[in-house]
Amino acid sequence: MSSDLIIQERHESVAIVTLNRPEKLNALSSETIRALSEAFKSFENDSELRAVILTGAGDRAFSAGTDLSELIHVGAGEAETIAERGQQLCNQIEQSSVPVIAAINGIAAGGGCELALACHLRIATTNARFSLPETKLGIIPGYGGTQRMTRELGRARALELILTSGIINAEDALRLGLVNRVVPSAELLPAAEALAGEIAQLAPLAIRACLKAVVVGTELPLAEGLALEAELFASLFATEDMREGTRAFLEKRQPVFKGE
Repeated sequence: MSSDLIIQERHESVAIVTLNRPEKLNALSSETIRALSEAFKSFENDSELRAVILTGAGDRAFSAGTDLSELIHVGAGEAETIAERGQQLCNQIEQSSVPVIAAINGIAAGGGCELALACHLRIATTNARFSLPETKLGIIPGYGGTQRMTRELGRARALELILTSGIINAEDALRLGLVNRVVPSAELLPAAEALAGEIAQLAPLAIRACLKAVVVGTELPLAEGLALEAELFASLFATEDMREGTRAFLEKRQPVFKGE
């Protein structure tokens, strides 16, 4: 399925969502955010889906951030609604029951950087650049950037980036752990699809439990996070996938998981 603002494709059990405003460096308009939110909502009811790849059209930008033409006349009350809408989308992505891989082609600035931060895994091209430049505009990141960047980089590095409107290049992003891999532009989608394919071969209920354990558990005190891990661990023993996985291991064959 496709639209003017985003393009959705399906490669077997992997969905690819492409921001489709290359002439605007894939800036996030309110309609783009709405379209993305609807797409991710639809994924939750897709029992065959195993991973999602999120990328941008063209080779210049993943997303240059919020469409500033929509902000120039916005008042404080409406601005809070805009921030909440962007945060809701990023929360949807982070809370997805299947892994979301950001394939970052070029600029990931402002809201685009925040969108990438919400993804579970990130692969970047060698020309990728990450920034939260909102202080240059007299505002702050509003889609979760102050929170997720701090959790990714630590307080001191995140504050330096945010307070100076600094830019992180691909090499430094890899060194800092902001991305999982850096590849040439021509290899970006193949690398993302290969990673998604690896995940798709594994037990989907276990993958879902891993996501919940990490995404939810790391926001809890350690004792509560460990209790959640034990609960999720135990729940998988009631699944056929667990029986299949252990039988396949003992029989020295590839398992056939059904998500049951």
